[in-house]
Amino acid sequence: MDRTALALAAIPRTSLALLPTPLVAAPRLSAALEGPQIWIKRDDLTGLGLGGNKVRGLEFFLADALAQHADTLVTGGGPQSNHVRATAAAAARTGLAMVAIYCGLPSGRVEGNERLTRLLGAEVQYTGDPDRASVDRRIGDVVVHLRSIGRRPYAIPRGGASPLGVLGYVWTALELAQQCAACHVTPQAVLLATGSGGTQAGLLAGCRALALPWRVEGFTVSRTVREAQARVLALARTAIEQLHLAPSISSDDVIVHDGVIGAGYGLPTRDGAAAIRRVAETEAIFLDPTYTGKAMAGLMAHIQDGRWRRDETIIFLHTGGEPALLAGDGSWLAA
Repeated sequence: MDRTALALAAIPRTSLALLPTPLVAAPRLSAALEGPQIWIKRDDLTGLGLGGNKVRGLEFFLADALAQHADTLVTGGGPQSNHVRATAAAAARTGLAMVAIYCGLPSGRVEGNERLTRLLGAEVQYTGDPDRASVDRRIGDVVVHLRSIGRRPYAIPRGGASPLGVLGYVWTALELAQQCAACHVTPQAVLLATGSGGTQAGLLAGCRALALPWRVEGFTVSRTVREAQARVLALARTAIEQLHLAPSISSDDVIVHDGVIGAGYGLPTRDGAAAIRRVAETEAIFLDPTYTGKAMAGLMAHIQDGRWRRDETIIFLHTGGEPALLAGDGSWLAA
């Protein structure tokens, strides 16, 4: 067994996802964009609670929580948080209670991911403050309160971006390398949306640990490039350290692109909507407005700018998030 796989196997993990997720060619999308050969890694199909990338990290969080005899998971984000919905699903699967903390105030409409989170049995609280950082403070307060009444809470940070959470995507690098070998695919890069930074950090750490020549390129959807790069670098280095692996990761390894956020995190953009429509019409694959739609818009812009040749191959990581398509009236998708 590979050293990376051995190191990962030594860390407890609770099976939640249906793995491996498919790696599929996107020939009609590639032809429509007149760019490189695009393959899509379908991590929207991880299987638990409508899937998504967060399920992989939750396998490590849940193993740690169960080892500590926790009875309640506590985490948070925005009302359309994929991470919160996936955590609620993991709690339901393993018989734990769940407290979901959302920033801001209730909108009066329960839809998309929030509807699913409630359906999974989570207790929902709002911070009353639109600042997403208010969630972090409330998580700490809820943990203190639950302990005071005899409960055993286990806190998971917003987005699941922690040294433990990133290990799910170190595993993914190994899984993807095996799939590429089986499909005779040699990608120049793996592209993805970067929010809290854990997914890109795990992939980068895994690619370096396996000595893969691929670049890992993120499109930031919530932070400045500088902040996203710093988060990814710190998390990737910590992942390598906790696995006791040798490769070093430098700031030059962390590639994060700007230009897709638009008016702000979670707010749809015209280019993102166009990318969502293009992928649906060519490959019958749904992207989401917060993460993957914006990242695909960034990829499409790079192709238009001539940054990718037709003889090159890239992998686009589909991190999930489709429930957000069912929130609101969908007017932002209009052509």
